Amino acid sequence: MTPGLHAADLRRIFHQLDRNGDGLLSIDELGWLLDRIGSSSLHFTSDELESSVGKSTLDFDEFLAFYRSIEDGGGGGESGTSVAAAVERDLEEAFRVFDLNGDGFITSEELQKVLSRLGLWDETTGKDCRRMISPYDTNLDGVLDFDEFKNMMRETTSS
Repeated sequence: MTPGLHAADLRRIFHQLDRNGDGLLSIDELGWLLDRIGSSSLHFTSDELESSVGKSTLDFDEFLAFYRSIEDGGGGGESGTSVAAAVERDLEEAFRVFDLNGDGFITSEELQKVLSRLGLWDETTGKDCRRMISPYDTNLDGVLDFDEFKNMMRETTSS
């Protein structure tokens, strides 16, 4: 895992979503993120999301716990096999969100476009998507294939 990438990126996402700057994410702000991610398994009504989370707002630590619960397959008593299959499907769906032209690879340009569309790209930070991809591009072709994407997601979401 790249130390700081996970926490720093999640903190930046949290602050981008916290539009009123109160240090809390509302259920609507969290729902907006889940809708933008586009995962059908993560679609909730506001009432369902609030019921699932157990409250109407989340601070950063609660946001991290919620994020980890999603990455862990949501628990919920499913067998390990079905959780693994659900995670694999979610990763495939997430990959397709970033693979804009459907060629089976995520380029730095595609990554930047999707982050911009989600409101998570800030040109002033100077962060280059090529540098974001580079540590996970094991075959050094300058793009991420699905296996590299899976490894990146698993590395950056584990503690």
